Parts: sequence; C-alpha cells; structure tokens
Amino acid sequence: MAINQNILVTADAVVFGKENSKCGYLLLIERKNEPFQQCWAFPGGFVEDDEDLRLAAARELEEETGLKISEDKFRQVGAWGTPGRDPRGRTVTIVFTAEVDINDHQLQAADDASDVKWWPLDKLPKLAFDHQEILDAVLKTCY
Repeated sequence: MAINQNILVTADAVVFGKENSKCGYLLLIERKNEPFQQCWAFPGGFVEDDEDLRLAAARELEEETGLKISEDKFRQVGAWGTPGRDPRGRTVTIVFTAEVDINDHQLQAADDASDVKWWPLDKLPKLAFDHQEILDAVLKTCY
C-alpha cells in the first residue's frame, strides 16, 4: 500500500522559569516571520529528517533564544495536530517542557525570533497558533 501524506512535524519547547524556587515565568519568542509575525509563541520549529524529536526541541530553543538545555532535561508532554493549526500546511507538533532558573541563563533572540522574554504566567500576551490551548493542557497536567 502506498502512503501519500504531506504532514510536517515540529517540536516546541514550553520552558518555565523559576526564580527563588518559585516557577512563575514562561519563555516566549516574538516571531520574526509569518505566519503570526510579531506575535508571541513557544520556541520551536521543524524537525529535520534525521533528527530525534527531543534534540529538535533543544536545537530550536537554543537557535531562537540562546538558551542551551540538555535534551535529557526535556519531558515530552503531548502532540497537537488539529488540521488548520498552522496556515503553512498540515503540521503536528510534539511538545516538550523544561524548567530552568531564570537568573542562570542569558537570553538572545536569533534565527526566527525578533525578541525573547520571560513572561510572568499571570501576564501572558495573546499566543500564536494554538499555543494557548497547549499551555492550558500543560498547566493542567504538569503544574
């Protein structure tokens, strides 16, 4: 049987920041390019053909924010793939979470990010794609 699919795979990093042992921040990038240009989103991007999903999340995080986290610190929490979630085509994202101390890391927006910022969890901006839905699910199941 021949399989004919055009499904893209991405890996997103939902990184929570701790300060004084309290986890109260979320790391977001401001998107440099369409879709959702100038909107805030999780760091993430397309998985390369020969790349492990966890490594893709770590690579995209470092490329877009300068934040280097060992891939063994990431925990896979789910996959989201509702048709239409990305206007570029049928895309399934694999979501990973991690926690870091915000004072231990210097951030630098690069690659697909025009800005990067720790946002207080109680003052988040409107999120791109279906990232609010993803965040709500992560917070329900993990925190």
